[in-house]
Amino acid sequence: MTTTTLTAPTEHACGPLLAAGHTACTGCGEALAAKLVLGAAGRDIIVTDATGCLEVFTTRFPQSSWEVPFIHSLFENSAAVASGIEAALRALGRQNEAKVIAQGGDGGTADIGLQALSGMLERGHDILYVCYDNEAYMNTGVQRSGLTPFDCMTTTSPYGEYSWGNKHNKKDMPSIAAAHGIPYVATASVAFPKDIENKVKKALSITGPKYIQIHSPCPLGWRSNPQLTIKVAKLAIDTGLYPVFEMENGKITKVRKVKNPKVPVEEYLKIQGRFAHLFKSAKAKEEIQKIQEIADRNIEKYGLA
Repeated sequence: MTTTTLTAPTEHACGPLLAAGHTACTGCGEALAAKLVLGAAGRDIIVTDATGCLEVFTTRFPQSSWEVPFIHSLFENSAAVASGIEAALRALGRQNEAKVIAQGGDGGTADIGLQALSGMLERGHDILYVCYDNEAYMNTGVQRSGLTPFDCMTTTSPYGEYSWGNKHNKKDMPSIAAAHGIPYVATASVAFPKDIENKVKKALSITGPKYIQIHSPCPLGWRSNPQLTIKVAKLAIDTGLYPVFEMENGKITKVRKVKNPKVPVEEYLKIQGRFAHLFKSAKAKEEIQKIQEIADRNIEKYGLA
């Protein structure tokens, strides 16, 4: 981890803008996603980040892994802080000197930070918002969020005699963002690094508010093998459980197709401890079928086949 008070930032061509040495868990999808986002964006950016894993593992005082201007916001207001930065740049006539990127986890985006994000999108700020979607509040103890999948076991959606886990469907944040009439919305996955880079570059070339949601497996919270992070991420796409697509001005313009034949959801579920309870009884097969139906609906809705 670099010490910002003593070490001058390296040039982008010579090193990553998210420096090594942070304290992310082995196999952390969020660390990989953030590194890819910054690498695609380049040095001329100002970044805000909500409280969460990414902020915690990259900024242990007195050190920082951020080689760009970085502002830690509260859990709920990364988008609001970014809005103030973007407005200040415009007021100073310096809006062409730096792009603004707001960041948050799924909890800080879809739940606690939804109001601030909605305001940012509604007002039309020239900001790229990136949601690192690891599907729970990982930093505070793996509690469910609005983006936690159906039947997933977390510390606040436990499996037991009267529950199969999280009883709510995953919140459709891309559609919520698109409903604000913004020019660009996309989903991505750490399984496809080049796709993340291309979407970040495309988003930053567009004036106005943009939203990208990146599926970022968390081995600790998902109880998966850290060596299988990319495999897990790919299976989420190949089953149809995590659609990867682009939307421009409210219309889907590009999708990543699922494999033919499609991969059954069991292949994705069985390598994660957070779904282990679905393989303990014959009755649980009904729940797996419900999850398969979610994947099938995604495939039909987004034209993934």
